[in-house]
Amino acid sequence: MPAPSQLQTVFGKLRAILQKHAPGLLVSQDSSELYGLEATPGPATLRSWGGTLRRPRIPVAWVAMHKSYVSYHFMGLGHPKVRGTLSKQLGARMQGKTCFNFKTDDAVMFRELDEVTGRGLAAFRKAEFI
Repeated sequence: MPAPSQLQTVFGKLRAILQKHAPGLLVSQDSSELYGLEATPGPATLRSWGGTLRRPRIPVAWVAMHKSYVSYHFMGLGHPKVRGTLSKQLGARMQGKTCFNFKTDDAVMFRELDEVTGRGLAAFRKAEFI
């Protein structure tokens, strides 16, 4: 199991990625164990909801500390053009459709995750989901 200080380092670096992309988004959670971003639903989201606003904000991305790993959740991975750009190495860290788990600091993976996050947010905005 990774040392708690190692996981705090991982959390801090993943949080920094989200903070870099936070302009234009709303910070929904900001603690030592959870950092989350939300957005106002865009026209495409409203159409998918049948034209009715179901909630004022939707989750976009968050990083969460767990006992033995740190998770990075990014809803923009649901876009096929974004998911299709992942390297095999980053894809191997996926858990489900929109989550990556990390136990150690990995500069190469974090750099790619930063790029993927930027592309995914751009795709979300272009498709008018946010």
